[in-house]
Amino acid sequence: MSLKVSSRRHLVAQSEIRSMSIECARVGGINLAQGVCDLPVPEVVIQGAQDAMDRGTNIYTRFDGRYELRKAIADKQKRFTGMEVDPDGQVVASAGATGAFYAACLALLEEGDEVIVFEPYYGYHIVTMASLGIKPVYVTLEPPDWGFSAQSLEDAVTAKTRAIILNTPSNPAGKVFSREELGIIADFAEAHDIFVFTDEIYEHFVFDGHEHISPATLPGMARRTITISGLSKVFAITGWRLGYAICDPEWALAIGHFSDLVYVCAPAPLQIGAARGLAELGPDYYQSVSDDHQHKRDLFCDTLRDIGLTPHVPDGAYYTLADVTSLPGDTARERALYLLEKTGVACVPGSAFYQGAVGESLARFCFAKEMDILEDAMQRLRSL
Repeated sequence: MSLKVSSRRHLVAQSEIRSMSIECARVGGINLAQGVCDLPVPEVVIQGAQDAMDRGTNIYTRFDGRYELRKAIADKQKRFTGMEVDPDGQVVASAGATGAFYAACLALLEEGDEVIVFEPYYGYHIVTMASLGIKPVYVTLEPPDWGFSAQSLEDAVTAKTRAIILNTPSNPAGKVFSREELGIIADFAEAHDIFVFTDEIYEHFVFDGHEHISPATLPGMARRTITISGLSKVFAITGWRLGYAICDPEWALAIGHFSDLVYVCAPAPLQIGAARGLAELGPDYYQSVSDDHQHKRDLFCDTLRDIGLTPHVPDGAYYTLADVTSLPGDTARERALYLLEKTGVACVPGSAFYQGAVGESLARFCFAKEMDILEDAMQRLRSL
């Protein structure tokens, strides 16, 4: 008997991030590979979820999420970006930001479409599109400021281009796109009449006075932008799977229906917990998150410099890409495994974020760890 499997099967092999996490667990090391934030979960968030369970909020929600959460998302978006958002027509709560992105791709893109992607990229964006028969077309950001030009976008566009993906602040480079750069992207999107999918999950992890600007707030961008974010990082609840999309009501309805088809809904009581956090935690909370991670970034990047792994210091998010060519090995994976063997510290090979050879000289480290764990990791790295 020869049973056939889907041609998509090879597209979703285990990611390098999970692979290195498994290798790290095998040796009992410190996992700076996976982007799990070690902040304590705010008590108001936990208590809100517990109260909801106690009240019996344990059944399916509306296809686009509980009103309490949609309203809290809309209010928070207004506070931080100035966007006017209708919670009853423009917000779709889903199973994490990745779930919102998947539902948006199902709703708005066709097999054979092309989407422009900046690299270094987040691998889940690429695999999600590939599994749907959507082709990523790459524009490479150039260090040290991870810049690009309007011409580089024009060189990538074809008659099949339907969208561009923008991750700001970005994983893994930590780039915070400036208003000028967003203006270039906005002009390009309007000229070619394409969607802009944004991943803004790290919007509250911004350093050195940089400002996160939501692309949907730029003139003419509201209708064509699908704003995607979530609560996983800022509330340290990656396992709760709570994300959302904000967009024009026409797109939101379709995205919500596909989210319902794939996920039914995000967990009902956890939605209430997140809504409580959004409603009750003020600017000081978000500023403390940013300040804490800027301090950790500075300490960790100093350590990388001292051991000869020159870092690209991020302006946002909580990762740093570092030059690992001084380590033994011919590939980024070989160098990452060497580092794990010698120090017990896991990172992700840079090849996980590039289509070509550029990533073979790099590795990504996550510094969003409790201070004692980060200090242990830095001490181990200094043993090199």
